[in-house]
Amino acid sequence: MKVVLFCGGMGTRLGGLSDNLPKPMVKIGYRPILWHIMKYYAHFGHKEFILCLGYKADIIKDYFLKYNECVSNDFTMTNGGRDLKLKTSDISDWTINFVDTGLKANIGQRLKAVESYVGDDPVFMANYADGLTDTNLADMFDFFKRSGKIASFICVKPAQSFHVVDVGDGSLVKNIRYVRDSNMLINGGFFIFRREIFNYIRPGEELVVEPFQRLINEKQLVGYEAGKFWCMDTFKEYQELNDMYNQGNALWEVWKVNNHVEVKDRNVAH
Repeated sequence: MKVVLFCGGMGTRLGGLSDNLPKPMVKIGYRPILWHIMKYYAHFGHKEFILCLGYKADIIKDYFLKYNECVSNDFTMTNGGRDLKLKTSDISDWTINFVDTGLKANIGQRLKAVESYVGDDPVFMANYADGLTDTNLADMFDFFKRSGKIASFICVKPAQSFHVVDVGDGSLVKNIRYVRDSNMLINGGFFIFRREIFNYIRPGEELVVEPFQRLINEKQLVGYEAGKFWCMDTFKEYQELNDMYNQGNALWEVWKVNNHVEVKDRNVAH
């Protein structure tokens, strides 16, 4: 199944980290967050990627053109380093399409720009390319398939530590609590779409505004509540993800042996 990754944003909420890098190329450990996301999808059998490029697209292209398998794989070196034999491989069975979708295009327009790359596939996946999760993608897909709807996305508890305030008559505060202790959920991305989604996007529209409202009005949009979720929207969350990685507690690395679950690619019939 094809996976569309929105890689064109500037990542302004990451401050100076994304001044010289597109947001998906900010590193978690040895690899950029984009690689972690692609590795996640590949673990579940989805290895054909469509990268919607924009801001500093050349950096993303150059990274994969010069990709060094040895950074994240075991290998044997002989002949003074002139001969290398990889024990495992990351991307040898991946297909990656690099598509310029405009410097200032919004997510809806980036998605429309790659409609021809999705082709006639009845179902495809998409991602903001800035968040990580340990959600079982196979379970989410089964949920989507059973729903029979056109679109779905992960609903998550906000990771930020701000407070939610309830205000009553006379502006009196009735309650104050951490947002994670409330019933508030946010859009965490990790979309699954039927190709009919393209019929709901008009020129210039942002994906989750007008198109999603049309889906809501027609009862064609469902949310899948995830478990643990870490989104790299801010510098603080970037630090938290790297701390988790450095402590050997990278929950999103479902492809690691201790987290491994055998799954097969699943398809939805027309």
